[in-house]
Amino acid sequence: MSGMEISDYIGALSGQGMMLVNAAYFGGLDVVVPTCPGWRARDLLHHVGYVHRWATQYVAGQVTDVLPELTEAEQLAAGPADGELHDWYIEGLQALLDALAGADPGMCAWTFLPAPSPLAFWARRQAHETAIHCADAEMAAGFRHAYPADFAADGIDELLIGFFGRGHVALPPDYSMSGERTLLVRAVDAGQDWHLRLTEDGTKIIATERGSQPDHSPSCSLTGPAWGVYQLLWNRLEPSEAEVTIGGDEGILRAWRDGMRITW
Repeated sequence: MSGMEISDYIGALSGQGMMLVNAAYFGGLDVVVPTCPGWRARDLLHHVGYVHRWATQYVAGQVTDVLPELTEAEQLAAGPADGELHDWYIEGLQALLDALAGADPGMCAWTFLPAPSPLAFWARRQAHETAIHCADAEMAAGFRHAYPADFAADGIDELLIGFFGRGHVALPPDYSMSGERTLLVRAVDAGQDWHLRLTEDGTKIIATERGSQPDHSPSCSLTGPAWGVYQLLWNRLEPSEAEVTIGGDEGILRAWRDGMRITW
């Protein structure tokens, strides 16, 4: 993880969470969310409001077993009507903030990504979950903000090292590196790089590492401000919108965007 502290994540969660709900109401609850096909702004609030409550159960209750989850359809149907949605969402956000701020640093809870502690995991994951959905709400409303470089770079790291660092392809003993593709991700304003080794078709990850390889020319490189790379890798912006320069084989980026999926 980066040098961000748990208190930094809690602050980011608070800010991003309020910007999300404000954007949803500014644009109107019926507005289409282009980055979440089939959803309108009210659906986004139902989903994120549910996720905040789901996370709070683990933190406040120090739950170490996996809890049953609602399906997407159940989540979207579970929240209140429009007139009560704003207060319901803020109530769930505040409960999560209070749980995180009041938790014992040594607490135990179920997690699904590597982290220094369960508390650090939940603070980080909820901050970035909310931030990416804040981008969804803002784009639906017709505007967007640029994330601070350190926070965006931390989100890139969570995605590449956390989510995609755990799904590496098991290689056969006679595997040859000759067909590999490599992807270099560079957040210039944060001064951070990530290097991914991919299968020849670019659809599966062999290894993810922090830093670049000075003696190696990547098959494809993504270079830009941390906020842009963050949203590009989460498929929220196109490269030109994200101010990201693509070097080398653009097909690798297309394969990434078409084939990479996030799972718990």
